[in-house]
Amino acid sequence: MCQHARLAIIGAGIVGCSAAYHLARKGWRDIVVLDQGPLFETGGSTSHAPGLVFQTNPSRTMTRLARRTVALYTSLGGAGGPCFYPVGSMEVATTPARWAELHRRRGFGESWGLDGALLTPAEAQAKLPLLDASKILGAYYVPDDGIAKAVRACERMARAAEQGGAVFSGETPVLGIDVQAGCVRGVVTPGGRIAAEQVLICAGIWGPRAGRLAGIAVPLLPMQHLYARTAPLPQLAGEAREVAHPILRHQDRSIYFRQHADAYGFGTYRHEPLPVDPAAVPSPAIMPFTPEHFQAGQAAAADLLPALRGAALPYRINGLFSFTADGFPLIGEAAEVRGLWVAEAVWITHAGGVGEAVAEWMAEGDPGLDLHECDLNRFPAHALTPAYVRARGAQQYREVYDIVHPLQQMAQPRGLRLSPFHRRQQEQGAVFFETAGWERPQWFSANERLLDGHGGPDRGGWEAREWSPIQGAEHWAARSAAVLFDLTPFTKIEVTGPGALPLLQRLCANQIDQPEGRVVYTSMLNHRAGIMCDLTVTRLGPDRFLVLTGGAVGPRDLTWIRAHLRPDDRPVRVDDVTSMYCGVGLWGPRARVVLGPVCADPLTNDAFPYFAARAITIGTMPALALRVSYVGELGWEIYTRTEYGLRLWDTLWEAGRPHGLTALGVGAFDSLRLEKGYRLWGADLTGEDNPYEAGLGFAVRLGKGEFLGREALARFKAQGPSRKLCCLTLVEAGRVVLGKEPVLDGRRVLGYVTSANYGYTVGCGIAYAYLPLSHTAPGTPVEIEYFGMRHRALVSEEPLYDPKGLRLRT
Repeated sequence: MCQHARLAIIGAGIVGCSAAYHLARKGWRDIVVLDQGPLFETGGSTSHAPGLVFQTNPSRTMTRLARRTVALYTSLGGAGGPCFYPVGSMEVATTPARWAELHRRRGFGESWGLDGALLTPAEAQAKLPLLDASKILGAYYVPDDGIAKAVRACERMARAAEQGGAVFSGETPVLGIDVQAGCVRGVVTPGGRIAAEQVLICAGIWGPRAGRLAGIAVPLLPMQHLYARTAPLPQLAGEAREVAHPILRHQDRSIYFRQHADAYGFGTYRHEPLPVDPAAVPSPAIMPFTPEHFQAGQAAAADLLPALRGAALPYRINGLFSFTADGFPLIGEAAEVRGLWVAEAVWITHAGGVGEAVAEWMAEGDPGLDLHECDLNRFPAHALTPAYVRARGAQQYREVYDIVHPLQQMAQPRGLRLSPFHRRQQEQGAVFFETAGWERPQWFSANERLLDGHGGPDRGGWEAREWSPIQGAEHWAARSAAVLFDLTPFTKIEVTGPGALPLLQRLCANQIDQPEGRVVYTSMLNHRAGIMCDLTVTRLGPDRFLVLTGGAVGPRDLTWIRAHLRPDDRPVRVDDVTSMYCGVGLWGPRARVVLGPVCADPLTNDAFPYFAARAITIGTMPALALRVSYVGELGWEIYTRTEYGLRLWDTLWEAGRPHGLTALGVGAFDSLRLEKGYRLWGADLTGEDNPYEAGLGFAVRLGKGEFLGREALARFKAQGPSRKLCCLTLVEAGRVVLGKEPVLDGRRVLGYVTSANYGYTVGCGIAYAYLPLSHTAPGTPVEIEYFGMRHRALVSEEPLYDPKGLRLRT
């Protein structure tokens, strides 16, 4: 047993082997990979998973990870057979709703660069003769999906990594992770301690147990899953190839299938979830097979593939695998322990790509692609609790094959984080959506009285779900009178101390060294100049700054700032003060008229200019007001201590009643920001997009001195962008799309929709997309494919509303 390693990897399953393989290819030599089980059939899900690889996913990131995985498995040559069989895949529809969904999935595939096609029942049966074509309406086919041989791939990657100096040790459980002063120092095994500069947890379903050894949460839920293989089928007599038929999903009945030479295997989600306590996961990770949970799936399988009817099932397994609260993996360096990395809740489909991304992240400083959906540090504190992980992980299992609307809301747990205005919002008939545990009004039923033709065009289909025409009425109230919007869920971070300014200057692309009382809109970049954070920084004092960012991205942004603290920095504190303060947005052409009577402080343009911050008093309440607006109208963000919140709302509400003050929901908030061309991080902006191509060059100050990403950003500016985030307006009256749809010129896919909504003021559907420079001129025609239908759109000058920004500065 070695005594020192640059990196110790816990777990020699498919993820651990992939990470070791890619790091070895990058020149890392002192890597030790430890597993409690035998190499390489270690006993986890890598050992028993049936290996189906379906690449299409609503998430661009997950599709790209799957594509990288297919490329990796295909490249792993050697004796004993391939590691990947590219037999293709089919997803069949037996209901009109599923057939529409497959059109949508084909659109995802186009957006993300996959070569997919929709098949007639006869065409599907021609590819998979056992299929009863009379039972389906059609199928979605991807020719380069297929079957992975995961254990074989593990061994080949490990042998290649060993040639680069990596050491693999089976039957070597990790008993402890040595953490000192917030940094990882090594691991403890039965053979002794191994000093390690970094540790990577790839323990799969044992991940929570490994995390506890270091004092961190790995929030995943081990789940039982049933799979069976038939005896040889007469219809496949003489078939010696391991697999020739496409892999198959029958999502309407929650079943998947694959061929095993002259037999067939199938698994089912058609039963209530069967979770397992993370502390009680056996090794190997196999539970007793429970026929009562398999019966419904078995009957449905035989209905679609009649050859399976009555077939014996000599091989049956109940293996464990992982689910998280939101269905995405857990990847990244732990915020609490430097040098401790995690790559967990990763299925065979994505393991090769995840290993590559983790290696890139560890070796180069970022993963080279947008991983915000998978970031280990994305969760608020409540989402790390065992009860939450269990409830949400189980629901992810139930919904794994469901048709899920992008705005579909979870039923439980709810009511976790309530603003002090919640009671008043309920009185207004708020329809609440959940974000990071916060209950946020999407619209208010009380505002139905304001419709009077302002609800916009009627909607049908998916764009009408989780939507109300009341959003249009609230939109018009913001443009014509005044609105009150709950900002409490925004993440509030105080950066204080003598090192505060140097830290923020080092992280921000804009100039932060501004006079006190100045608000700065800025990006924080990675070293490739990708936008990691999109936020405002307000200077409250010589050494005191307030950082405001979105509620959903707050944990990530906080981790990003803290991760860049240096031991030699001057004293600096970075504190999450979100719960200490509530906030409202008071916006609209009458905002000053509403605020003036209850505020003793001057509110004129001269006294309180745009992008200024002032301490003010509203009634008897001290508050901080920022003259900024995300909706494109005159107004302020107003923050006060949480205990003053209800009085703040009531004071402003009473003052605003004579002037038409209206409560504003998130739905209208989004349509307002799109009309103004304001970007949304995680949709229009990610770590793969730089400020110049995103249209944010105005918020960059290359001349201010060194900051993270400056060198790469200077190169981008000198070269000029190759693409640009463009505003598209839909030609057909009343047409709306939802986002992620492909944008096309003929058969050429130019990009995909990053954000979309209806512009109630400008009277058309709006979409944003990154397009090549050849298609960025205003007036350029393109098409957006929505559920298989193409809709005409035009590239338009932006912003569509108030392009000179006069209303903000009135």
